Amino acid sequence: MAVEVTRLESGLTVVTDSMPHLQTISVGVWVNTGARHETRHQHGVSHLLEHMAFKGTERRNARAIAEEIENVGGHLNAHTAHEATAYYARVMKGDLPLAVDLLADILQNSVFDATELERERGVVIQEIGQSLDTPDDLVFDHLLEAAYPGQAMGRTILGTVDTVNGFDRDALRNYMGERYHAPGMVLAAAGAIDHADLVALGREHFSEMPTVRSNGAEPAKFTGGERRETRELEQAHVTLAFEGPAYGDEDYYAAQIFSSVLGGGMSSRLFQEVREKRGLAYSVFAYSWSFADTGIIGVYAGTAPDDLAELMPVVADEISKLGQDATEAEVARARAQMKAGLLMGLESSSSRAEQIARQYAVHGRVLPIDEMIGKVDQVDAAAVRRFASRFLGSDATAPAIAAVGPLEGKSGGLESYDRLAARFA
Repeated sequence: MAVEVTRLESGLTVVTDSMPHLQTISVGVWVNTGARHETRHQHGVSHLLEHMAFKGTERRNARAIAEEIENVGGHLNAHTAHEATAYYARVMKGDLPLAVDLLADILQNSVFDATELERERGVVIQEIGQSLDTPDDLVFDHLLEAAYPGQAMGRTILGTVDTVNGFDRDALRNYMGERYHAPGMVLAAAGAIDHADLVALGREHFSEMPTVRSNGAEPAKFTGGERRETRELEQAHVTLAFEGPAYGDEDYYAAQIFSSVLGGGMSSRLFQEVREKRGLAYSVFAYSWSFADTGIIGVYAGTAPDDLAELMPVVADEISKLGQDATEAEVARARAQMKAGLLMGLESSSSRAEQIARQYAVHGRVLPIDEMIGKVDQVDAAAVRRFASRFLGSDATAPAIAAVGPLEGKSGGLESYDRLAARFA
């Protein structure tokens, strides 16, 4: 594999990772714009814009866009996150020019047809409804709202029915004009790619992209708090989290290892104690998410309401104990899992294209795999315990807690926020 980077005159960055043994190419454009770049009145516009980009340009209608990529056996898709929006395709290596032409067309020449907008607005509203009916997803939206109250980072990616209904063609055009600029975009590809070919295609097809850099997002401040929603469900869905490290934080890898030891697999502490020994949950896991200037590290569990009173003290106890007695054996196991995940990701062109684009957007460079492996190997049990001291103890920031479902049971229910928070002091 050979990573190459070229910054074009417009400010657009072209990044490739050659995987010559493949016959296909994964290629896409990653825009450094997402939900946290929206104002309150723009809530959900990034996601709606992503949908509308496929609904017609000056050269192609929505059906033509779908047919042209599928005529060659390829596929075209997109997704919106808090800090980025990605548009990507996977095609046979000979069809790279078509893929780049399609991506450039939808990002520079979308017409936002009023009829298509009305139809797609309805689709997004159905997507919002689906998310509200999916409690194990909804609880994480509530978690971010509790962790970052009144901030863009705490708002959902999808928006609300009211905000989505309020967006017209001008709102989409204006937002794209404000945020979609060449210096804040990465054209990335992995697979059977020749770097010079993609540079030439990028220069040819993205010449109309604005060259003025967009403004950044408002800083995020983790404050902690809670959001509870009582519902008639079979299970209670609960997640609690602390502020974790940003991408560039020295504890980024320690946080990943902590999360893995705590709840990253069948050998993890939570899986063994909560599921195997006590039978308190079918699904229980830990997670660590990083962003540009903040992060979230926490635990999710789904349990019967009658088990809720026992479950959360056990979870809190396991988190606290890991911060005190993390062992070299379990940290070594987590390191092995993380390194395997990094190396396995190199075998997928789509995963690799996503990784190199995200790394360049975050770090201004693509991190060599040997460097990442080296940083993982530097994490020992002492580093894990030291990292835990950031959010355990009386001086730590209060946790964020979210819960959806039946929150009372025969043995009690979900403890008060103050009581749960006190378990980590």
